[in-house]
Amino acid sequence: MEALTATPQQDALRAEMGRASPVRNGPEEKERIGQFVFARDAKAALAGRLLMRKLIAEELCIPWNEVHLQRTPKGKPFLASNLVGINSNYNFNVSHQGDYAVLAAEPELQVGIDIMKTDLPGSSSIPNFFHIMKRQFTETEWDVIKSMSNEWMQLDMFYRHWALKESFLKAIGVGIGFNLQRIEFNVSPLQLEIGKVYKETKMLLDGEKEEEWTFEETRLDDNHHVAVALGKQEGFAQKDSDVHSMEPNQPQFTLLTFEDLVASGIPVAPEDSAYWDNFCSKQEGPVRQSSHSR
Repeated sequence: MEALTATPQQDALRAEMGRASPVRNGPEEKERIGQFVFARDAKAALAGRLLMRKLIAEELCIPWNEVHLQRTPKGKPFLASNLVGINSNYNFNVSHQGDYAVLAAEPELQVGIDIMKTDLPGSSSIPNFFHIMKRQFTETEWDVIKSMSNEWMQLDMFYRHWALKESFLKAIGVGIGFNLQRIEFNVSPLQLEIGKVYKETKMLLDGEKEEEWTFEETRLDDNHHVAVALGKQEGFAQKDSDVHSMEPNQPQFTLLTFEDLVASGIPVAPEDSAYWDNFCSKQEGPVRQSSHSR
């Protein structure tokens, strides 16, 4: 499995990333990135698209300017190209939240990835936030979340569970409307060390243990959880019966800078000064309504 991460939120990259969007991405990508209200979200989305192009160009040897990305009706990106050939099962997924954009790719397995940053819930208290989100988790999952020793650690465990659920939904390509209580995670271990890859967490679907899905978890730093879901593609016979992924000691994520992402890029559209001006006018992010302490 290929796993990459980029850091799109660095202020020093703001101008360069804004100019890169119309030049190194296609019309659909340019329009989608331009729709974000806040600059930080546009930058993160841009980093995700550049991750996809870099991966496809390097792993599948498809020239940067011949990479055509489309989305399924549910929004999962895929490579629309006749050049894939024997790599017809190759699939990838991206996620961006907090300070990172992340990508996971697989030549055989279905893959979904999600990253969540543990952050205080805006103007709401943590107990009230949990009350609002009550229907998103099973009673067993809430028991684990609330067993943590303080509210911040409970919030951290909440986002860990959320990343796991989102990774599975993104792998199978479903969106809004899926009952999240149908899937339940038994997380293990309870504490994750930064930089290590864990594969012990198991999933139940409609109360039945899912043996054909593997979940890899990584804590990138104190506040960011990443979950990768790996499962067999429908109608695709693998050589081995078990879902397996990388070697135990292989690092899961390769950290890339913006310069790494565009080093081999080829312009696919002319520079658009109006688009650039619109990007520059965006506010970096929403203003918090109130502050909380841990």
